[in-house]
Amino acid sequence: MEALACVLHAEKDLRIETVPVAEVKEDQVLVRIGAGGICGSDLHYYLDGGFGVVRVRQPIVLGHEVAGTVEAVGAKVTRVKAGDRIALNPSRPCGKCKFCQAGEHHHCLDMWFYGSAMRLPHSQGAFRELIVVEEYQCEPVGDTVSLGEAACCEPLSVALHAVQQAGSLTGKRVLVTGSGPIGALVVAAARYAGALEVVATDLHDAALKKAVEMGATRTVNVSIEPGLKAEEFTADKGYFDVAIECTGAGAVLKDVFPVLRPRGTIVQVGVSGEVPISRQGNPPGRRLPLRWRIRPGGSSDQGRADQCQADHHRHAAHRACR
Repeated sequence: MEALACVLHAEKDLRIETVPVAEVKEDQVLVRIGAGGICGSDLHYYLDGGFGVVRVRQPIVLGHEVAGTVEAVGAKVTRVKAGDRIALNPSRPCGKCKFCQAGEHHHCLDMWFYGSAMRLPHSQGAFRELIVVEEYQCEPVGDTVSLGEAACCEPLSVALHAVQQAGSLTGKRVLVTGSGPIGALVVAAARYAGALEVVATDLHDAALKKAVEMGATRTVNVSIEPGLKAEEFTADKGYFDVAIECTGAGAVLKDVFPVLRPRGTIVQVGVSGEVPISRQGNPPGRRLPLRWRIRPGGSSDQGRADQCQADHHRHAAHRACR
């Protein structure tokens, strides 16, 4: 059996081709993909042929943010049945390394992640008509969300995980820097977690408009002075209880310190290069916990947020992804 797929051969060389569909084993599931989200990594693969040292070196099926409908199941599958609508977890841990044996599958030393050119041969992705997956990858989403909303579960899990790292947000003032897709989902997740106020920043008004639709109580276009340097945010040792940094730009993190109150919390979501931190930006006595969303020492394959269970995010997805 064959199916159509989006296959990238090189920079800006994307083709619709037929690819083989594997036979369904007794513990596997055949899924017809109904919706997919285009991640920033997919864009980098297409526009630039990769990112950093990760380069496309052979044809690769892109895509890891997907949802679909179960077509058939193996004899031992009990979690889902034909006709079920599911979101797919794109992570496939080895199950054998020390982390997998300890139940920390998200730290797997030999993780396979859909649509990744990190390794050779590349890990093929899910932008295709049909795909055979493991039973544990299937997260039932019921009938309350569309497949398009269900495809948001993977990026939404990043936002939910980031908010979880910040601790309780009930009644707190939260700053979200960067209002791209992940930042917008973080805004929604923060409001859902009970934040009293969520202020979103970006360089572009279009992104800020979307942040408001997702629940931001206020927005700040940081390309216009004074941006975060406004006295309201810097007075009395800082305005915000929590900052969730989604841009990955070191200069943005530097600007966050003066607006965060003493003993406030920073959660770093955006993947960045060098981030210089000086005493001038973080005066002595501020004691600001800095928490990184990605796994320490992880790669782009291993650095994905924990995949949240469907029963945790089903209602949040309906509100946040709408």
